[in-house]
Amino acid sequence: MTTMEDDAWQDLIGISADPPDRRDKCEQCKRPAVVCWCPALPQPPLAVASQIVILQHPAEEKRSLRTALMLQLGLEPGKCVVYKGKRFPNHKNHAELQQIFDSPQTLVLYPSKDSVPLEEIDRSGGPYTLVLIDGTWPQAKAIYASSPALHRLRQVKLISVGTSDYIIRTQPTEGCLSTLETAAQCLAVLEAQPDLRQVLVRPLHALCKYQLDNGAVEHQSKEFLMKTNQYPKPIGKRLSRLLNQTVCGSAEKET
Repeated sequence: MTTMEDDAWQDLIGISADPPDRRDKCEQCKRPAVVCWCPALPQPPLAVASQIVILQHPAEEKRSLRTALMLQLGLEPGKCVVYKGKRFPNHKNHAELQQIFDSPQTLVLYPSKDSVPLEEIDRSGGPYTLVLIDGTWPQAKAIYASSPALHRLRQVKLISVGTSDYIIRTQPTEGCLSTLETAAQCLAVLEAQPDLRQVLVRPLHALCKYQLDNGAVEHQSKEFLMKTNQYPKPIGKRLSRLLNQTVCGSAEKET
């Protein structure tokens, strides 16, 4: 091997197998520093009596714009915990979740004929632990169907949800909220503090503002687009059924 070939070979074996990360990342939210939303988090994190338990479909972990982390960082440590899986409890979290599911103070947010409005829950019976399912509506239904332990919990629903502030995502219907917004609205009800929602969703506002300032466009819901004859695709049976239901919860990824 010539000297030139030897030098070239040394340069080649010196290259790292992993591509260099050229963008500085925030240690807290793990996003590139330029799009970090941490300055919009409440400081200090909010102290609440209630607890939020998020059952997260594995696909959500890969979504860069997920909002559950905003909720975790916006509340005191331990007030929002996330478990990943397609059914619950599972072998990774059985002991912790079974204790939560066995508590009479645990509620599950799930729209059904048996759900009662969260606004009507007797707050004197708390503090409550509220279980949220994080995923698209089909994923949430699959998690609920495959998790018998959830069927024994008191089911609640939100009546007054308003319109989502997650305006860079296409929601299925006008009443669908992101995971963060859903939890923030629920906490506002359970804690009897209406301002909680506004404070907790500030990181989402910051994220959307940055995206809009850099070329993103504001999205309307599929429901709105279809009502105004602007929806560009044929409507399938599943979407048609969804639009005929009142869906409150984490449907932020239904694109």
